[in-house]
This record gives sequence, C-alpha cells and structure tokens, in this order.
Amino acid sequence: QVQLVESGGGLVQPGGSLRLSCVASGITFGSYTMSWYRQAPGKERELVARIFGAGGSTNYADSMKGRSTISRDNAKNTVYLQMNSLKPEDTAVYYCNAQLIFMNYWGKGTLVTVSS
Repeated sequence: QVQLVESGGGLVQPGGSLRLSCVASGITFGSYTMSWYRQAPGKERELVARIFGAGGSTNYADSMKGRSTISRDNAKNTVYLQMNSLKPEDTAVYYCNAQLIFMNYWGKGTLVTVSS
C-alpha cells in the first residue's frame, strides 16, 4: 500500500520559514518524480516544486522561485520543501505527490497558514 505522509505545516508570520517533509512508503522512491502542490481556499491545486528521481533536477513555480528549495533523501524515502520569506498568499494546504509514468499518488496534505 502506497502512503505519502506530509508534516511540517503550521502557522507562521509573514517573512518566516517552514520546512515541509513527506515520507513515502510502498514505492521504489528513488525512481519517482516527487512534487509539492498547494491548494488555497477557492483556488485550484497548483504545482509548487518538482524534483526528478534520476539526477535530482528541479522545477519551481514562478511564485516560489527563489524562496523555496525542494530536496530529497532517497535513503530516507523523504522529500522536503524549504520555504522562506513566506507571504500571506502562500497560505494553502500543501500536498506531496509521487509520479512514475502512469502511477500517481497523493498525500493528504499539510496546512500552511501565513498570518500575523
């Protein structure tokens, strides 16, 4: 059974930082492209960042470029998202995604609230 479990969300003040983690089980983690998506209230889910299994190259949404870093530890089956200089508009539920060819799995999400 595939499981993706996110953690690290919470309440943070504008300008603050958070590090999200996603632990995967039930998949050959190193083969999967791992991504973070987010969904704000009333909005569609959008890609935040992606890291490929082979070589570890990364992609970022323009909204998070320069403020976030995605990384992975294949030995721990874990993908991370370090977010800095957070803004109120970053408030959303953040979801972990694992994708390989036609296989696509989601975590249940972790809530990030940026507010003073």
